[in-house]
Amino acid sequence: MIKLRNIHKTYDNGTPLHVLKGLDLDVGKGEMIAIMGQSGSGKSTLLNILGILDNYDEGSYMLDGKLIKNLTENEAAMLRNEKMGFIFQSFNLISYKNAVENVALPLYYRGVSRRQRNNMAMELLDKLGLADWAGHKPNEMSGGQKQRVAIARALITSPLLILADEPTGALDSVTSQEVMDLLKDVNKNMGITIVCVTHERSIAEQTGRVVHIKDGLVDEGAY
Repeated sequence: MIKLRNIHKTYDNGTPLHVLKGLDLDVGKGEMIAIMGQSGSGKSTLLNILGILDNYDEGSYMLDGKLIKNLTENEAAMLRNEKMGFIFQSFNLISYKNAVENVALPLYYRGVSRRQRNNMAMELLDKLGLADWAGHKPNEMSGGQKQRVAIARALITSPLLILADEPTGALDSVTSQEVMDLLKDVNKNMGITIVCVTHERSIAEQTGRVVHIKDGLVDEGAY
């Protein structure tokens, strides 16, 4: 599903910063993995490269058999919409849109009619226990409700891959567990590959495999 080989990434804001230093990573179809690492280790850069939100300098990134390199912004956006769902710590919901509209948004970019996309969004919200909140805007919802709306938005396009960046970071422990249970259910029953960046060991240990990043490389000795 994902094959990274010898990935290098350097940022140059006056002083070059070599963040990823020849990183290799394989993620199988249907896997659920956690990525852990200290601040500055390169895990966020890695997630951005996986999500085609940033380019890499050297190496190769194969996603579902396709080489991801030197894409135009339009090509990258189309590939993200076709194959990926994203979940963020800060939810990234649009404040002036209600839950149905937020969930349906990825289908708008596919040219799906308003009625059809809203029906699909409503069906997902119902499955996630949020039918009563479909007409509510983000400022009227709890953190857990907002994150479930974000998960529904990530699922609406039936993606091959979900990238989750600290998906429980803004939630209390009970709500964090509810969100993790939901993600594990999505992984098991829908077969969607999930890559989750987290700093919480209790969250990471609920995935199938924990990958530790240290100094821009996978730390094979970590456990």
